[in-house]
Amino acid sequence: MGENNFTESILKSNSCDLQRAVIGGSPTKSAIMFSAGVLGNVIALILLEIRRRKQPASLFQVLVTSLVVTDLLGTFSVSPLVLTAYLRNESLVGMNDKRFVCGHFGYAMTFFSLVTLAILLSMAVERWLSIGHPYCYEKHLSKRCGYITIALIYLLCALFSATPFFGFGKYVQYCPGTWCFIDLNPSKTEHKAFKIIYASCLLVMIVCTVLCNASVIYNLLLMYRRRKARRGSVQRQQGHTRHRSISKEFEHLVLLGFMTIAFVICSLPLVIQVYLNTYFESCQSSLISLLLVSANPIIDPWVFIILSPPVPRLLWDKLCRTAKFKRTQENVRSIHPALNHSNPPVDSEVGSLMKVYTGIPGTAGS
Repeated sequence: MGENNFTESILKSNSCDLQRAVIGGSPTKSAIMFSAGVLGNVIALILLEIRRRKQPASLFQVLVTSLVVTDLLGTFSVSPLVLTAYLRNESLVGMNDKRFVCGHFGYAMTFFSLVTLAILLSMAVERWLSIGHPYCYEKHLSKRCGYITIALIYLLCALFSATPFFGFGKYVQYCPGTWCFIDLNPSKTEHKAFKIIYASCLLVMIVCTVLCNASVIYNLLLMYRRRKARRGSVQRQQGHTRHRSISKEFEHLVLLGFMTIAFVICSLPLVIQVYLNTYFESCQSSLISLLLVSANPIIDPWVFIILSPPVPRLLWDKLCRTAKFKRTQENVRSIHPALNHSNPPVDSEVGSLMKVYTGIPGTAGS
């Protein structure tokens, strides 16, 4: 009896992996997500190019640009296949007898999820070195280090994501037939090992990114307290420069922090699901976690667009000017109460002057 229940559960979990037609789902939702992802990434690249022409690109901007390009490539790698499956009413497995399409989809999902978080970790480490170890940062790090790091990230993630094609790990299809990803309920030991390694890599990078960001926040607070505590003419002359430096670092931290939060929200459910599926089976939760992972390349560029330094800076300046203008008006009115009255007192004074004027001989009123 127990063996029959186990067999039925395996067949049920693999039923979507064998179907050759799309059952259910919404092509409209997929089209909206694809359009939002492409539009957001293109706008983000335009903003980065405008900033690059105004000032030389820094190492942080190189990493941000690589992240946006990665998100754009990830969107183009999987979304058109989903739309094609809906249009043809064929699942990813049904498009090709040898499961090439499904394999490509699963490879792309795995590869770009790892690359995205690895680049976010690189950005966090770059900020940590820049704030916490400025001498080492200025002496050893440059844009060339950024390009080398990106190349290594792509190479390592590509090799790891390709191992299911050689028997270590497996890509399977999920309902409604438009998704392929790592088998979250494998029966073989090597497939279980692959999914656990994948989830562990994500978890380690998430924890390291959060720790780096926390260290940056701590160092920024120390810098602010030191600047505030210092006195003297030299410090006062350099105060504006330090304030601009801290403000710029804070803008980078806000951008990196929100991107990290977005990725944690999108990827942590999958990490939890992988560990849970080691002991339990939950196909529905697996699909929700896959949807969240696919949403991250759409969210990242819009986070950059909204939190790009010129946008919050302009809003902050406008709020400060408005508050300063209102405060000035209140001070003037408190010093000169007569300004709070309307025009009639002024008119009465003008009227009395006119009476004096008309009473003078030789004037128009005489």
